[in-house]
Amino acid sequence: MGKIVAFVNLTLDGVMQGPAGLDEDRRDGFKHGGWGAPYDAMAQTGDSKSNTNALLLGRRTYEQFYSVWPHRTNNPYTEVLNNTQKYVASTTLQEPLPWVNSTLLKGDAAEAMSALKQEADKDFLIMGSGVLIQSLMQRNLIDEYVLLIHPLVLGSGRHLFPDGGSFAQLQLIKTKTTSSGVIIATYQPASDV
Repeated sequence: MGKIVAFVNLTLDGVMQGPAGLDEDRRDGFKHGGWGAPYDAMAQTGDSKSNTNALLLGRRTYEQFYSVWPHRTNNPYTEVLNNTQKYVASTTLQEPLPWVNSTLLKGDAAEAMSALKQEADKDFLIMGSGVLIQSLMQRNLIDEYVLLIHPLVLGSGRHLFPDGGSFAQLQLIKTKTTSSGVIIATYQPASDV
């Protein structure tokens, strides 16, 4: 059975919005886009993504990734992302999806992922996609959280764990601190440890 791993850049105050670029996500007047780029934490994650051979993305993250990655040449991540199977949760997109190796999840995303997990021999990595993560949390479908916690407090922005969200008791299973001060903390639901 496959695992679902949420892989998320966060600030100390829990903001996950717009870590990669200034104009990545300006919803609600967010002015701190690109806050994660100076820390280069993704390059220092080591084996955190090594067992994953499929991506699970929400619509917004899928469209953002598609606008950038297939068009970057001379970047080792481009080929990896193009060749990786991508599952997309969306109620507005229609097939065929434009990015190679992309499959639209039909119906309720949590139900579709529950079925995929049961029949898969691969792990699914969620990057970004906060709304999708929150919906999967409600059904206890996330098996691991890899949180890249940056030494910043932004004071505004969309949070991974918003007020009124799902309850989760997690147990820390691994940590690593990068040379730029980012803590990579890996958690599993406490009942799985």
